[in-house]
Amino acid sequence: MTASSTMSKESASYDMAEFDQSAIFLYLDGHDQEQRQTLNIFPSQPMHVAEPFPAKGVSMGMVAAMLPNGNSSSPKRQEQGGQRSAAPAPGPTVPLPNNSAKETRSSLTKKEATSGGKGATSGDQERVRDPKTLRRLAQNREAARKSRLRKKAYIQQLETSRIRLSQLEQQVQVARVQGVFLGTGEQPGFPSAPSPAAVFDMEYGRWVEEHSKLVFQLRAALNEHLADEQLQGFVNGAMAQHEELLNLKGAMARADVFHLLSGLWASPTERCFLWLGGFRPSEVIKVTLKHVEPLSEGQILGIYNLQQSVQEREEALNHSMEATQQSISDIVAAPDVAPATFMGHMSLAMNKVASMEGFVMRADGLRQQTLHKLHQILTTRQAARCMVAIADYFHRLRALSTLWVARPRQEDGPGL
Repeated sequence: MTASSTMSKESASYDMAEFDQSAIFLYLDGHDQEQRQTLNIFPSQPMHVAEPFPAKGVSMGMVAAMLPNGNSSSPKRQEQGGQRSAAPAPGPTVPLPNNSAKETRSSLTKKEATSGGKGATSGDQERVRDPKTLRRLAQNREAARKSRLRKKAYIQQLETSRIRLSQLEQQVQVARVQGVFLGTGEQPGFPSAPSPAAVFDMEYGRWVEEHSKLVFQLRAALNEHLADEQLQGFVNGAMAQHEELLNLKGAMARADVFHLLSGLWASPTERCFLWLGGFRPSEVIKVTLKHVEPLSEGQILGIYNLQQSVQEREEALNHSMEATQQSISDIVAAPDVAPATFMGHMSLAMNKVASMEGFVMRADGLRQQTLHKLHQILTTRQAARCMVAIADYFHRLRALSTLWVARPRQEDGPGL
């Protein structure tokens, strides 16, 4: 009894820190032994799956029971520790296969996502159901719709203003030219306006420049093989420019038909090919036929009929013009004109000159009809090539004049 009481006192007098260290060592030794027993080179489960611990914890009472005298180096206690570590775990441990582990993780992830999505959906529904939020969203949609409508109306207004401005510029230009041609451009207190011939020459130079730009674009469109709808726009633009030139020549014929017939507004080479103040329609048809092939049988027949009718009308105008010129010559060359009848003769001659103005207008009408008939007979791409061919024809005539004027001249003699 005395010995047992002495041992109990000694065991009671041990420090608590020593008991804790002994328990920890005992737990680690048993855990290492079990890990060595269950070591496997090719495990049947993922390496990140943790093995269940052999024991959840070690209490102070168990340590005291295993270490009655506090000496951790006793062989008896080591055997007890070894038996305890060799003892199986309280519950069987079944390793999870790889597929089951992945399915478990995926199911957990889906549950979390589902729970999170339900929460977010419910929160969104709560926010959407808020009357203030619904009213604000409706106001934003209405404001965006009104902004789009205002933008569309503004763009339409700009386009309308641009078209209107272009029309006004054309009207002002036509009015200015007509005012100069009719002699109403000069105002008191201001310097005299330029002559109609000078204005026509300036306007014709501007027309040639603009037409050259349009033909350049049309040629580029043909080379790029654009669609017929896009080519049609260029062809219509070229036709509109020819209409503008005919209107300008009509105003000039009413102001000064002799300037128009003389061809002083054109290059010297162009003057050699002028016919009643412009190009000869039958010659344009011949130029066109060389650039629009191949043609169908219907197109060939239509162009042939057009050429025949154009040549007949050209001959009729030529005969009328020659007859008028002969009448004027006879009136002017009348012998023995008394001074009292001189003005009567001159007024008769002026009437004949006025009829020449009508011939020029009829010739311009024939030119216009020829271009329109060609446009109707040919396809869109052929009509585009036709416009380019006509423009190139007159451009080469002007270039020939420039080269002729700039040619090197040889001296005729030593004294010259």
